[in-house]
Amino acid sequence: MMISTRGPMAAALIAISLAGCSFTPSIVQQAFDGDPDQLLAQAEQQQPTEAAQTRLHAADILARSGRRPQALEVANNLDDSLLQGDDRREWAMLLSELGDSEGDPRAVLRAAEVLDDMQFPSDEANLLRLRQGLALGQTGKPQQAAQLLMQVQSDTGREDINDAIWEQLSVLNARQANALAQPDNSIVTGWLELATLVRDSGGDIQRLFNQLDDWRVNYSDHPANRRMPSQITGLRDLEGQHVENIAVMLPESGPLADVADAIERGIRTHQDNQTGGPQLTFIDSSSGNIDMLYQQAQSNGAQVVVGPLDKAVVTQLENRANVPIPTLALNYGEGASNNTEGLFEYGLSAEDEARQAADRAWQDGHRTASMLVPNNGWGQRVGEAFWNEWRSLGGNTANAVRYNPGAPATESTRRAIADPRPDMLFLLALPEYARQVKPTLEYYSASDLPVYATSHLYEGRPQPRLDADLNGVQFLDIPWQIPDAAVGGADALPFHASYQELREEGNPALFRLMAMGVDAYELARRIPQFEALPQTQMQGATGMLGNDAGRIYRELPWAVFSNGVPAPILIGQSLTDADDEAGSSDNEENTQP
Repeated sequence: MMISTRGPMAAALIAISLAGCSFTPSIVQQAFDGDPDQLLAQAEQQQPTEAAQTRLHAADILARSGRRPQALEVANNLDDSLLQGDDRREWAMLLSELGDSEGDPRAVLRAAEVLDDMQFPSDEANLLRLRQGLALGQTGKPQQAAQLLMQVQSDTGREDINDAIWEQLSVLNARQANALAQPDNSIVTGWLELATLVRDSGGDIQRLFNQLDDWRVNYSDHPANRRMPSQITGLRDLEGQHVENIAVMLPESGPLADVADAIERGIRTHQDNQTGGPQLTFIDSSSGNIDMLYQQAQSNGAQVVVGPLDKAVVTQLENRANVPIPTLALNYGEGASNNTEGLFEYGLSAEDEARQAADRAWQDGHRTASMLVPNNGWGQRVGEAFWNEWRSLGGNTANAVRYNPGAPATESTRRAIADPRPDMLFLLALPEYARQVKPTLEYYSASDLPVYATSHLYEGRPQPRLDADLNGVQFLDIPWQIPDAAVGGADALPFHASYQELREEGNPALFRLMAMGVDAYELARRIPQFEALPQTQMQGATGMLGNDAGRIYRELPWAVFSNGVPAPILIGQSLTDADDEAGSSDNEENTQP
């Protein structure tokens, strides 16, 4: 996932709490006593140890004088191994504070490394661990983040970090959460039981609050009992708003019929695996305008509509002020945003995957990308999504190559890695083409170039011999397609019973669409939550699902091909490290998208 901006409530809370912390490094208490630019110039003439101390002093002055981005750059580029004792401790506190305030979690994590080999006063150590926990959450490591934040709370009793703890715990599956168990720690045990209650409620708010009353009795002294996470308390207003009737608008004929059939298969299978789920009414949307379809849904007593599937019709809805019934569209409209009241849009967006690839590559320290995308409308849309996200992060683009999908990959790959040489490659390709890229990189002595790809290169079933040429390629996909990499095994997947049935009987080529149907069902049940609590997230078959201004986004897990099959990327292992590990075991344009 990437540097997250999905937790504004927790972020605001922590910003307030950190601003009020009593610890301030002694170096920051000194008066402004020098020109930082002169100090930096002076450091260039000094011996390494003395220069490190001078740069630390300059970074501190820069931070206090409001030049915080430059202060962060100076502190982050400083070789802390040249600092001793209090100087190194003060460097860690300064860098972690700057990284936290300037949105650079990697800097915070680097600063926190000193905790492994230095003793800190307890208040400073807890503050540094708190910042470390927040940074781990921002870099897509919720399990480690939750563990560290709960430990800080156990050591300090702080209740003002409850929302931050919950933001990380709430996105873990049962196996990930249970791995954090500490039977002798009542704070950790209480949090894990609370997460289980919410996860098992399946969107049934009344059931959740009935069980929550029992939890409160058992954990009367728990920090979350005294200050319940705001996302949970916000659900109280939704009691009695249970969704009991859903209308599903899908075409039974026409160009989208096969797609619709796969989505319907997922919906119906998942409904059959529920006890007491909402009633479903299926409406053929092949003919008739959208207003007539809404009238039919209303006459059937629908509280929520799932559909339409046609992008053009979704775009029509985006141009309205509101919709007659809360609606989960199964596609994204053409508009830059969705401002229609009551309309939510959900789909398997390749553009989302491209943006996440850019985020992840940036997190891994890459700064110069090349792109290899097909020379068609699909390639242009997805390439632009990667390009725009990469540029917004500050990345440079060496080469953007649009290839002919029917031609060999040799020449296009060569052009992608030509001067200026990139430090990563973004790949959008179907399996047959994708399998040619890594061998071509090896031929051109670029086998160590990290490749970040979308889900489209994986057919969805293990083919070790065929996919051996993908070894080292890193890609993101829905949890149901890569269970080992996503959650440690199929038995830990969300909606496991539906997964088993659809996986055994379904067509692998349509499996992602069936998973989409499962999640559409679950999202529809939770529409009241998404309307009342926009920060609501749901762990689904197609990813961690959340709401971004009426558009459902998916945060996907990453895997790397190793021995021809998708393998997990270990906690703490960058994608570049994974690439190294896996590696050991004519109608083209060269232009910007």
